Amino acid sequence: MALVRIEDGDPWLTEYESCDKLFREIMEQLTLRNRESRTSQNYASLSANIRLRMKQYSGEVEQLKSKVDEDFKMRSITREEAERRWRQIEQLQSKDVQLQQLYNARSSSLASDRARLMQPNSSAFADMGTTSWGLEEDDDQPIDIQVSVEDLKVQKLRLLQEQDEGLEALSKVISRQKDIANTINNEVDHQNEIIDDLADHMERTDQRLINGTRQVGIIDRKDRTCGYWIVIILLFISIIAVAVV
Repeated sequence: MALVRIEDGDPWLTEYESCDKLFREIMEQLTLRNRESRTSQNYASLSANIRLRMKQYSGEVEQLKSKVDEDFKMRSITREEAERRWRQIEQLQSKDVQLQQLYNARSSSLASDRARLMQPNSSAFADMGTTSWGLEEDDDQPIDIQVSVEDLKVQKLRLLQEQDEGLEALSKVISRQKDIANTINNEVDHQNEIIDDLADHMERTDQRLINGTRQVGIIDRKDRTCGYWIVIILLFISIIAVAVV
């Protein structure tokens, strides 16, 4: 299920939904595998298919992350959108770790059962009163238990290594989430500073408006006083003119 860009809608969102759908399909196959016997052909077939799809899922998650990084670098998306998509990718990565743990859990249980059965003093040996595989003892037919124990040790080491890799991936996801949280916190502080600057600017603007209104009132009063003086002078000139006549 390759990631393909399409022209309708948001290509990245379509690819994200495709990856999430693949996760659900893998979970369904894990459920089907758990219902099968460990020695059955269906169990082996489902395990191989699940491993292939898990590898495909990890590759698609990496493709999504690379596209977000590229789009953000090319300024095709905003920082807020990039951070939102990074958080979605981290959720997919967490699901990848979950798939690894679920897949390995059944194998770890199988290895534990085999190791328990291989112990010489186990109850299985005591109940059967036979050799490790329930066969009657035969001096002419030696059983090489040491080789099986070595195989189990190798398998155990491999499982531990896979678990360490899963924990390391989870640690990287948590570290990335911490970085995003710090980035968001810094952005909030920056926005608060901008809001404070706007508040100061509005306060200064209000003060200038108040001063301007006061000056307009003073000018208006002066204009009315000037009108009164003009009327008085005109009346005085009229009185003089009447007196002369």
